[in-house]
Amino acid sequence: MDILSFLGLIVFLVMGIVSLFRKSGKAKRNFGIAGVLFVVWMVLVVNSSPDVTEKAEAEDENRTEEVVSDEEEKEKKSDEEASAKEDNVEEEPKEVSTKEEDVIEEEPEDEPAEEKKEEPKEEEPELTLSQENVLRQADSYLAYTAFSKQGLIEQLEYEGFSNEDATFAVENIEVDWNEQAVLAGENYLDYTGFSRTGLIEQLEYEGFSTEQATYAVDQIGL
Repeated sequence: MDILSFLGLIVFLVMGIVSLFRKSGKAKRNFGIAGVLFVVWMVLVVNSSPDVTEKAEAEDENRTEEVVSDEEEKEKKSDEEASAKEDNVEEEPKEVSTKEEDVIEEEPEDEPAEEKKEEPKEEEPELTLSQENVLRQADSYLAYTAFSKQGLIEQLEYEGFSNEDATFAVENIEVDWNEQAVLAGENYLDYTGFSRTGLIEQLEYEGFSTEQATYAVDQIGL
């Protein structure tokens, strides 16, 4: 409506100007109508302006509501995150407690190992009086002259010890039977002459093994 009044205003204003130039009597009438149309147009413009203001205010209210809703959503998210963090903090001690329980349960497993370390060593069986004497006699013979293992057993049996005690003695004294063969071979050579084969046979006769007798003559250089 305001557009039509505005167009009418323009039309009658132009007609009034034309009538003025032509000096016709219609100029006053055209200007009068143009004035009326101008007043009507102004009234319509003034009446329509509140609608624009209302629209602007409505738009501002919508924007305000949107901003408020966005802020509310952000606050909800922040509250949810804070509550989730608190839940995680409350759950962590439970995990620590389970680890402590595992440690407590594992501790008894180490006790058997300590008990094994503390077990006393088995004591060696005590020697009988006969065993002590046969060991002492065997050491005395070896300090005096050279013997083979078999020869020393026979000598101890000749002294009255049982075969069991004599075998026990030769098995439990520290002696190198190869060196005993070398000493026995040197003693024979000090007494009389022997060939290589003859000395090996003599040492075997004394109870040395073939390997021990051969080792002896090799060491002697025969």
